[in-house]
Amino acid sequence: MVNANGNIVDAKTGKSAGKIVGTVVVILVLLVVVLNSFTAVTAGHSGVVTTFGKVSDNVLSEGLHFKIPFVQKIVLVDNRVLKAEADCSSASKDLQTVRSTIAVNYKVMNSYSASVYKNIGMDYESVIIIPAVQECVKAITARFTAEELITNRQNVSDLMSEQLKEKISSYGIDVQIFNIISFDFTDEYNAAVEAKQTAQQNALKAEQDLQRIRVEAEQTVAEAQAEAEAYRLKSEQITPEILLMSYIDKWDGKLPTVASGENGTMMIDLTALLEQIQKENKQTSSTPVYTAPETNVSNDATADIEE
Repeated sequence: MVNANGNIVDAKTGKSAGKIVGTVVVILVLLVVVLNSFTAVTAGHSGVVTTFGKVSDNVLSEGLHFKIPFVQKIVLVDNRVLKAEADCSSASKDLQTVRSTIAVNYKVMNSYSASVYKNIGMDYESVIIIPAVQECVKAITARFTAEELITNRQNVSDLMSEQLKEKISSYGIDVQIFNIISFDFTDEYNAAVEAKQTAQQNALKAEQDLQRIRVEAEQTVAEAQAEAEAYRLKSEQITPEILLMSYIDKWDGKLPTVASGENGTMMIDLTALLEQIQKENKQTSSTPVYTAPETNVSNDATADIEE
C-alpha cells in the first residue's frame, strides 16, 4: 500500500519498509564492528599490533584480545622451534674443498616479535639465518684441516654454534640446536684418504705379524731350553742302579737271543753290573742290594742258538 507521500506502507503494521531495511543494515554493521573488535592469538604465536601500518611495541600473548576495528591489525609471529637447513661450500686449512649440510633449530623470542616483524619481516630465515650459518661454517672450517674436521667434529660443531649465536642473538633469534649433517670432500681427497688408511692397515698388520713371529721364536727357544735342562737333569740322575732296575722291570724272564761270538756272553753283563753296584753300596751304606741270578750263557748254549 502506498500512502499520500508515496512511501510503501505495511498494511497490517502501518510501518514503512524503509525503516525495516535501515534497522537490518544497522544491525549488520554493528555485528561486523563487534566481530572485528576481537582477535585470537593462537598457541605458539605472538600478536604484533599495527595501527594504520605503524608497528606497536606492544606484543599480544596467546588468547583473545580487543582491537580497534578497521584501524588496528594483528600480525601473528610464530614463536615455536623451527628448522632451517643450509648447504655450505668452504675451504679447509689445508685448502681442501668442503661441502657441508647444516641443520639449525631456532625460535623467535616473544619479546622480539615486534622488532623482528618491523626490522626484518616474516622472511627472517632466508634474510638472517641462512647467510649467518654459511658465514660461520666458512670461518670455522678454515681453522681446521680436512682430517681434523672429521676427527674433531664435535668441537667444530660447538664453535660454529657459538659463533652463530653471537651473530643472530641481537635480532631476537635464539639457536636451540646446531647439527652438522654431513661433511663431503672431493673424490681425489677421498681416494687419498682411502689409500692412506690402507697403507696404515698394512703396516699395522706387518707389525703384528712381526710381533707374532718374535713371540713364537721366543716360545721355541724357551721350549728348547726347558727340554735341554730336562735332559741335563735326567742325565745327572741316571745311575747304574736305575739302569739295572729299569732293565729288570722290563725283562720278560727270557734270555736274549743275540750274544757276542767270541766269549759267548750276553751283550749286557748283568753280573759285572751287579758286582759294581754292590761295591759302591758297601762304600756308601749297608743297605741290602738285590742280587740277580747268573745270566752268563755258556759256549754250548751259544752254539745251540747259532745252530
